[in-house]
Amino acid sequence: MSCILNAIVFQPAAQIVISLQHEQLFPCYQLDNHSQILSSHTQIGRFTFPYKGTETIIGDGFQMLAQTGGTIDQPVAIGRCPDNNSEYRIYPQDAPNRYYNYLVIEQNKTFTLFGFTSCRRFAGYFEIHDQAVHAFIDGESCLCQVDESDLLALENIITIEGTSLDEVYQLFAQAINVNHPKRNQQLASPIGWCSWYAYYAGVSAQDIDSNVSRMDGDNSAIEWVLLDDGYQAYMGDWLTPSDRFTNGIKTVIANIKQQGKKPAIWLAPFIAEPSSTIFKQHPEWFVRHHNGELLKAETVTYGGWRCTPWYILDTSHPQVQAHLTHVVKTMREEWGVELFKLDANYWGTLKGQRYQRDCTGVTAYRLGMEAIAKGAGTAWLLGCNAPMWPSLGLVDAMRVSDDVERNVHRFSQIAQETFYRSWQHLSLWHIDPDCATLVDLVNQKTDHHSYLFHRDALLAAGGLLLSGDPLAQWNSFAQQSFLRLVHRQQLTQHAAVFKDLRLTTAELALPLTDGSVQQLYFAFNYIDDAEQEVLLEAEYATDWFDFWSGACVAKNTSTYTIAMGSGLESHVFYTVKA
Repeated sequence: MSCILNAIVFQPAAQIVISLQHEQLFPCYQLDNHSQILSSHTQIGRFTFPYKGTETIIGDGFQMLAQTGGTIDQPVAIGRCPDNNSEYRIYPQDAPNRYYNYLVIEQNKTFTLFGFTSCRRFAGYFEIHDQAVHAFIDGESCLCQVDESDLLALENIITIEGTSLDEVYQLFAQAINVNHPKRNQQLASPIGWCSWYAYYAGVSAQDIDSNVSRMDGDNSAIEWVLLDDGYQAYMGDWLTPSDRFTNGIKTVIANIKQQGKKPAIWLAPFIAEPSSTIFKQHPEWFVRHHNGELLKAETVTYGGWRCTPWYILDTSHPQVQAHLTHVVKTMREEWGVELFKLDANYWGTLKGQRYQRDCTGVTAYRLGMEAIAKGAGTAWLLGCNAPMWPSLGLVDAMRVSDDVERNVHRFSQIAQETFYRSWQHLSLWHIDPDCATLVDLVNQKTDHHSYLFHRDALLAAGGLLLSGDPLAQWNSFAQQSFLRLVHRQQLTQHAAVFKDLRLTTAELALPLTDGSVQQLYFAFNYIDDAEQEVLLEAEYATDWFDFWSGACVAKNTSTYTIAMGSGLESHVFYTVKA
């Protein structure tokens, strides 16, 4: 039988039994004889939704690097790595476009959201065709079994409609929090420095010490020090240092703490390279193909960015769970680590044969993350290259964009990726827009105009604020820009709010110490945008000022129009209300 969910007619698929609770759809699968194999394209049902095809959309991806914008008829990949490209292969390239987790359609100044509010066992996704939005789960060809009822609970779904995009997202977040409460209730996002974009995998103990020594005086607000990839001997052997850390990682962390800073560390907990001790000693701990051979990531998806091939830890195995808890607990309690950047998390969900035969990749990943959380205690968990919805309730913070790179195309890309997910900040987790990189490296550089755009994007985003530059190479522009970004974080932790899916204009209120409010107005043009005039509107007639220079650009007017050239460009203005 059909039902109506927030005025949208829903028709369940065959063998789907539905109920409505708290304005959410609770679907169950009616199994045959207590067990059944569910395919990767198991349909839950269809929402009747007439459309023209020109409506603007945004849909999420299964993993961090995938989002889809554009229109219904002409979807456009936002990032470099759509879920169905030739490397990731999460679903076939010739299949209908999938919008994992949620889909927003902008139609006649109204926003309609279709979203999964849970992800405990199965990844959920939507497709748009035949004047309807179709809902599916990926059953991973898993043999699912139940007891007497023959009803297998799937994942919960909601639809939300409204004229305010921000309100639609907030209602969605509230529904998600019912099923997956936030792990972190803190309001202040970390401010610090990260080694990766300054030194990449060549980082040494001396590099860390050199940068920590510069975190005083004007730079004293840089509180966190993140030792990224490169410290370990092999991928998988996280407690064994490389030869660039001859005195061990514990000594480096002790020095960080002695300088009054908070230590953070990177690891990719679910992968190992062939030369690692863990792989050599415990081959039984790894995911296999169904023919019994060990599963190399490259045979089913993107193989990894270095130290390949990657093998995948089977986190359904109790011994693997105990191992993850031990590694993280050692770093937390013996080394003093206070934040864990968990990278390559997506690979923990890869489909394959596991110790628990009825365990989906999503369930296995969540078991692994729970084991890590057990070892981490109150330390921060930052997800990176993660499966988005399978991480709900399991991380304190989440990277929401691709890696930053000092070039115009990447700055444009990661700004859009961040802005499309900025509604998640403080609602689901703290967002991480990736590092502030404001000076050139010898082999990676761009023009000053691009750095200005990157700075404005970080100003709008909020969330974690980490410098990715070698601090010894900071010029006055880089240092002063970063310190202004720090001050913005100290005034408000919120992200700027975009009013529509074009991501052209956004607003942010900064409460000042004298009791007044500085209202910020953002205007963005991205790499492929044509020149345009952008109208900014205040609630009352006021004076307008450039945020960075303080120069007055208009007096006693409620509107201000800015002419934007084609390609990458951004501006930030403010008004002050006493």
